[in-house]
Amino acid sequence: MASAVVQVFGQPASTDVARVMACLLERNLEFQLVRTDTFRRGHKIPEFVKMRARSSINNSRHTNLSATLMTHADHVHSRDICRYVCTEFPRWCTKDLYGTGALERACIEKWLQAETQSFDAPSAALAFHLAFAPRPVRVSSPATSPHDDNEEDEEEEERHAATVAESERWLARVLDVYDEALGRSAYLAGDEFTLADLSHLPNAHYVACADARGRALLASRGNVARWYAAISARPAWRQVVSAQARSAHYPCAFQATDSPR
Repeated sequence: MASAVVQVFGQPASTDVARVMACLLERNLEFQLVRTDTFRRGHKIPEFVKMRARSSINNSRHTNLSATLMTHADHVHSRDICRYVCTEFPRWCTKDLYGTGALERACIEKWLQAETQSFDAPSAALAFHLAFAPRPVRVSSPATSPHDDNEEDEEEEERHAATVAESERWLARVLDVYDEALGRSAYLAGDEFTLADLSHLPNAHYVACADARGRALLASRGNVARWYAAISARPAWRQVVSAQARSAHYPCAFQATDSPR
């Protein structure tokens, strides 16, 4: 492999960072993950909203690339970074994720837009409310009776359940469309894994891992269940999941492993 030095700044738990990592691994690009906490005062948030890349030709027959890919948990342009990685990095480091012709790329773009505009919001909402939304902790005061506290707890639980149900219905309607499309091909944009499929992985993973209800929703539609099982089992994505499980905050080097087509 030719020399390529790529750094990704952020936390792999961020869906945006996970998306970029998966793209780099699928394209067989080695990179270094520099774990950062963008909520700490020591890091200037604007620095993590940009992408810088530069390339130069060395004396050998390969291109020597140096790039810094920066993102943070504010849903900042991770899809654009993936597009950049798929189009600007040389072919020696790639499995083609973004199509080889205008028609193929247009189909991939259609599903990238579907992920951004239709899948992202309901999947993120459902995962949050199932796994991360705080539940009320009541501390009784002399001015309130235990009966009043119980009523407030019940009302809060009902509101939470209603929010989860609405997010579930919202995502279910989207998955109905996906299930129909996946009945015609193995993956969203055809019979090959592409950036369209990859872009769905971070949120779909959180839905599946958040709660039994999330897993059941993905499993309830046969074509969606088959598709998610296939894309989530890819070695590149398993490496991302492994990185998410680590808690140490130190630079970590990644060497991509070949993923199945």
